[in-house]
Amino acid sequence: MGDRRSAAGFLSAVTDEGSLRVWDDDVVAGDPLGFSDTRRYPERLAAATERSGARESVLTGRARVGGHDTAVIAGDFCFLAGTMGLAAAERIVRAFERAGSARLPVLGMPVSGGTRMQEGSLAFVQMAEVAAAASRFRAIGLPYVVYLRHPTTGGVLASWASLAHVTLAEPGALIGLTGPRVIRLLEAKPLPAGVQTAEHLRAHGLVDDVVGVSGVAERFAAVARAASARTPTPAGPAPAVLPADAQVDAWEAVTRSRRTDRPGIRELLGACATDVTPLRGDGAGNDDPGCLALLARVGGVGVVIVGHDRPPGQRGVRLAAAGQRKARRAMLLAGELGLPLVTIIDTAGGVSTREAEEGGLAAEVARCLAVMSALPVPTLSLLLGEGTGAAAIALLPADRIVAAEHAWLAPISPEGAAVILHRTTERAPELAGAQAIVSTELRRWGIVDVVVPDRPPPGEAGEVFGARIAATAAHELRVLIERDQDERLRERRLRFRRLCAAVT
Repeated sequence: MGDRRSAAGFLSAVTDEGSLRVWDDDVVAGDPLGFSDTRRYPERLAAATERSGARESVLTGRARVGGHDTAVIAGDFCFLAGTMGLAAAERIVRAFERAGSARLPVLGMPVSGGTRMQEGSLAFVQMAEVAAAASRFRAIGLPYVVYLRHPTTGGVLASWASLAHVTLAEPGALIGLTGPRVIRLLEAKPLPAGVQTAEHLRAHGLVDDVVGVSGVAERFAAVARAASARTPTPAGPAPAVLPADAQVDAWEAVTRSRRTDRPGIRELLGACATDVTPLRGDGAGNDDPGCLALLARVGGVGVVIVGHDRPPGQRGVRLAAAGQRKARRAMLLAGELGLPLVTIIDTAGGVSTREAEEGGLAAEVARCLAVMSALPVPTLSLLLGEGTGAAAIALLPADRIVAAEHAWLAPISPEGAAVILHRTTERAPELAGAQAIVSTELRRWGIVDVVVPDRPPPGEAGEVFGARIAATAAHELRVLIERDQDERLRERRLRFRRLCAAVT
């Protein structure tokens, strides 16, 4: 299998046997600066080639990964510690360009000590060029997955290695902007142990998952399958909906939605989602476990899903600013990949803390509303249970909105409304009935399109709740995908504005 620190050795473990076709192996380093330290640079290059069998620190090409035609970019630590110079950068840029022209997804597998010192600032500025190439590739709408190997540092980490749609990492990998040896020699105090590890970065939402080498191909294939799945499964029987004349008691809905045994997002996903790839974090060093985001297939179609994740046995979850940023990351991912967005609402609202205010929670809600309202892709919102406050509205403005029978939506909890208006929580049931918060009232006003029964008939298990919502979601996605985009976007813009016309 070879040394997995080398590009060839690693690719042999990840790509389908015999499928690799190498690109641009004639692009090799020169000596633009006439550089010499204890040894002339050309001598170092020759020794690196003799030792590693490679001609540069990056190997690019076309291969099959998990059965999918893929453009691969693999670092080679055996060649000058995987450092990026002019030739390595050119190989990377060309690989992104070839992938875009051939409509191939990209799997990047960096391993690097950073920028090549022997090429100085000429190599340094290539960070901008490879980052721009990765950005141009993403704009095409094809998936880009990165697997961070041990070690990945410096200018490689701070450019093309940190721009993927999905980021995986090798267990125990050293990942950091500045390597520990340099920090020890230049800084007064070293970093705490474990900070620059794959596992630590996953905990902070900078890595989506830590995966062994043997799992890379299948994890990449799951992303590729979801991103390329555009044809819905054939339609089955029409899903059950609550009759138009049905009425649900608002306070009963509030109390039912708060039951700790009420099914939530995970039960729903278990009933409908395949090829699931979790998305962790907001991309800025924070994660919020109350927000669940993932790439998956639903009803045969690739989708991006984001929703509120209520812990088992607990009441409603509250979101912080990081949760809203994570939701926005999912929205933008759906837009980039051209995939439908499905949001799932089940929240007691936003957190009320100093950290939330200083973290810009209100601004993050506003940004979610702005992004989701403008997404060109089909959007579907599922109101599953509680729909309280800013955290709920941030995931609401979709093309179609489906509500469970005992779901509800309100600017603040009924208790909060009662305190505002009557200085007591005792009148919460009265406020729940007066504010048009329950599913059937939301449908009457055109805020909700469909209400799904969530009361299992005698003899049915609780899993039926998730199955019903899942069947309705798959049906709604089929309808949305088939609609004319201009008409769909026009209807989205008018949905809430029609409420103003109804009362003026």
